[in-house]
Amino acid sequence: MDYPITTAVRFLREKKVEFVPHLYEYVEKGGTRESARQLGIDEHRVVKTLVFETSEKAPLIVLMHGDKEVSTKKLARFIGVKSVEPATPEKLSKLIGYVAGGTSPFGTRTDLPVYFEKTIVELETIYINGGKRGFLIEGDPRLLTGILNAVPVEIGI
Repeated sequence: MDYPITTAVRFLREKKVEFVPHLYEYVEKGGTRESARQLGIDEHRVVKTLVFETSEKAPLIVLMHGDKEVSTKKLARFIGVKSVEPATPEKLSKLIGYVAGGTSPFGTRTDLPVYFEKTIVELETIYINGGKRGFLIEGDPRLLTGILNAVPVEIGI
């Protein structure tokens, strides 16, 4: 299968991480529901990469099940800040080098702290953005803790 060689793909290859590429037709505002539908998988297995900013303007990444939302209150409490809000698409792009809808936690322009919903590692495999709209990679969820040093949290709603 021919697939895009993104910064995320280069990062994963460099770390010798095995993954299976999956392409789908990107639909504006379709989100994880649309990618899961097209690939015929449970949306719970699609992991979205979200960029947030603390009240102190410190950016961070949260990885969440596709069928769940992030409790910004719980996240703020967990990291010990007053509040947390989603980064703007412009800020996201500048910080990590990807566009909204094509955001991957791998190979980001800036090294940011990464948090993930702890139940993600219980899945057999996950589908996570490969650094381009319409492109997911399937892999072992333990790579989140391995190569990303991601911190487990309980912030899903």
